[in-house]
Amino acid sequence: MSSNIEIKKKCKWCGQIFIARKTSTNYCSHKCNNAAYKERIRQERIAAYQKEFIVSTEEAPIEDKEFYTPPEAAKLLGISRASIYRYMADNIIKVVQFKGKTLIRRKDIELLFENAVEYKKRVPLEKAPITDFYTTAEVKEKFNVAESWVFAIAKKSNIPRTFNRGKTYWSKKHIDAYFAKKAPNPDITEWYSTQEIQEKFGMTLSAVYCFASKNAIPKKKEGIMVYYSKKHVDIAKGVAAPEEPKYYTVPEAMEKFNLTRDQLYHYAKYHNIPKVKKGKYTLISKVELDKLLAAPKIE
Repeated sequence: MSSNIEIKKKCKWCGQIFIARKTSTNYCSHKCNNAAYKERIRQERIAAYQKEFIVSTEEAPIEDKEFYTPPEAAKLLGISRASIYRYMADNIIKVVQFKGKTLIRRKDIELLFENAVEYKKRVPLEKAPITDFYTTAEVKEKFNVAESWVFAIAKKSNIPRTFNRGKTYWSKKHIDAYFAKKAPNPDITEWYSTQEIQEKFGMTLSAVYCFASKNAIPKKKEGIMVYYSKKHVDIAKGVAAPEEPKYYTVPEAMEKFNLTRDQLYHYAKYHNIPKVKKGKYTLISKVELDKLLAAPKIE
């Protein structure tokens, strides 16, 4: 049953005069009503943000705190997070490690300056001259790589070179160091080629690369061919179980080795320790982590 009331009102959004059938009507059309609703929501969001900003700015400044996390201590000192973790590892700064959290006392930061040694001017080290070189042909033959690859990787890794009578010579020390770093784990004896992984698991080439990177699968390169550890691929694919003991969960590894989550992931990434995903959990190779972090046995 429609109302017989006719009231002249001014639209609160566009300002036009219209005939309303209810005293509670404030807008001349659905379009104006919708536009006003969106503006009201926008203003509420702005007000909520401003309230949150005021609360956050009223918190105690970092300089007034008594205890700091490593990132906060790094910010206070104006140094990088990597530097503060290095000072902690070298026992330059004292810390207390709780389960899942590390704290640094402000007093210990101040003691760094009270007990500081006399400043010594840093003298740049003289670089030893490079005397041993490979020719491009020697690099190709020894490491089984293409000539174009030698020039590309040397440019990318900034490997020193020199020229003599139209030939290019590469620093032997730097070339050896590069390939030593890229050398595969000698304990790995069985490998899949990229094509074998594609055929066995029905994967595209890009899927193989993504899978190997995500699961930190050890790999090696011979010429243009790339090979991946058979054992690690099978484990990550769930077609072969590793010998017991298998993996640590992240909390287990943190507790056993007294590490923060950031430190644990740093070690795993830097030392290429295999990881697998099982549901929502990340599992880290127990054998590799024990080999890296376990205390040596006293005989």
